[in-house]
Amino acid sequence: MRRRGFTLLEMLVATAILGIAVVGLMSNLSVSLRNAAHLTDYDRAALLAHEKMDELLLDQELPKVAILEGVFDPSLTGGTDAGWRAQLTPFEVPPKAGPGSEILEQLELQVWWGPEGHQRTLVLDGYRRGTLPKAERAQP
Repeated sequence: MRRRGFTLLEMLVATAILGIAVVGLMSNLSVSLRNAAHLTDYDRAALLAHEKMDELLLDQELPKVAILEGVFDPSLTGGTDAGWRAQLTPFEVPPKAGPGSEILEQLELQVWWGPEGHQRTLVLDGYRRGTLPKAERAQP
């Protein structure tokens, strides 16, 4: 007489195989979620960097060569610590340029985010037309 159904040994083997498969899937899901969180943080930092770059490039009173720093409001960063550092420098000065001459200025903006010790950074460069102030002289 033959019985239909699975034996206890077959059920244990099937359960073990299913358990191994579920553990593999869960670990892949964990890695995927972590990568998605990193990409979200990077996208948020890139948007904040572009917004800050536009704001600084439009500011005609921005001091040259001085390093400017600030932090972003945590409500804009999703609760992550984030800030910025910028410096405006003359980039291209015509030969024998005098005060009031048009020059090309470079704005370097560095945006950082993340916990202390594990900070990530994004650097943007922007350019604008400016004038050579009276206090500066053209380099030969």
